Amino acid sequence: MTLPRPHRHDVLIALAGLSVGVLLWSYGLYTTGDRVFDQRWAALVPLSAMAVAEALRRAAPQTALLLGTLAIVGDQFTNGNLATVLMFTDVVYAAVVYGTPAQARRIPYTTALVTVAATAAFLVWWQNAIALLVGVITGMVSFLPAVTGSIVRNHREAAEAARLRAEQTALLAEMDRAQAVVAERARMARELHDMVANHLSAIAIHSTAALSLDDPGTTRQALSVIRENSVAGLAEMRRLIGLLRDSGAEAEPAATATLAGLDALVGQARANGTAGGLRFTLDDARREGPGLPAPVELAAYRIVQESLTNALKHAVPGEVRVALAHRDGALRVTVTSPYGQRPGPRAPGSGAGLVGMRERVALLGGSLEAGPVTGDGGAEVWRVRAELPVGASEEERA
Repeated sequence: MTLPRPHRHDVLIALAGLSVGVLLWSYGLYTTGDRVFDQRWAALVPLSAMAVAEALRRAAPQTALLLGTLAIVGDQFTNGNLATVLMFTDVVYAAVVYGTPAQARRIPYTTALVTVAATAAFLVWWQNAIALLVGVITGMVSFLPAVTGSIVRNHREAAEAARLRAEQTALLAEMDRAQAVVAERARMARELHDMVANHLSAIAIHSTAALSLDDPGTTRQALSVIRENSVAGLAEMRRLIGLLRDSGAEAEPAATATLAGLDALVGQARANGTAGGLRFTLDDARREGPGLPAPVELAAYRIVQESLTNALKHAVPGEVRVALAHRDGALRVTVTSPYGQRPGPRAPGSGAGLVGMRERVALLGGSLEAGPVTGDGGAEVWRVRAELPVGASEEERA
């Protein structure tokens, strides 16, 4: 088995420990005397082995601990060296700090058992208080470094966990910010399309009619409609720009579109669609009672507005019908318009209106259907049906 390359700092620590040990040995400073191997050179063998273990303390902590244990045991059979003992305490500490999690949990318990066993054994053997001193020294050499390493490792793991949590929090905050920006841009796009597209569609239709028909009366009527929609569209644009600007605390609150404005909306569509042979009717079957939530009213208003705009652009001559009903805890909005090949000028469509309607309905947890169906008289019509949950009324719950 090939051992990993030792860390540069660990090599320096090992060389320093070896140098101090050799210096103590040269002066004849030993920890004990009268051992099995009392030759002077014998103390250098465990000292050198411990220096190798010290060099591997971070690269291979388990191997270093095994080698260090053998060296400290061998040191007890020589005259001993203080540097060997001190390096062993560091090897035990490093084995807990840099070893595997299982090893870090196991070493403190093992050293505690060794300390207790050594103390008990010497008490039985010597039967005096010196055995307790030996037990204390054994604990200081083995158990105390292991506990210190466990405390340091726990602090490091707690700091790393806190750092990871901080990074995850920052990442989630950035994701929330990005999602908020995307959602706000989508909301702005829906509002811009719904508020202005109606007026621009009427302008496009009537300007095309004015250019294609050489009739002064028709041209004058078309120009009147164009001017009205231009002024209304400009006002809507200014209001939207005012909402987007940060005008501070003095900004006036903008009125939110509600279903109370449906009569005016249908009336405006009626004025714009008369020239194209369109008739507009409103059937509001909602019961009198408390108002609907503001998001529901705004979504319903915008769906009707976009449906009327699409009818002005694409519907063939006939009746455009807007119907509202509130039942089973939901507001049902239905807009039907004649469907077929339209003669004369028509304004181009981009498909953004249907996307905006689906987004509004999805945000409220409702459903939307849009497409051609067979009407009551057998004729094909284009129907937009949206159901917006609003919660059941007290009468419906009874």
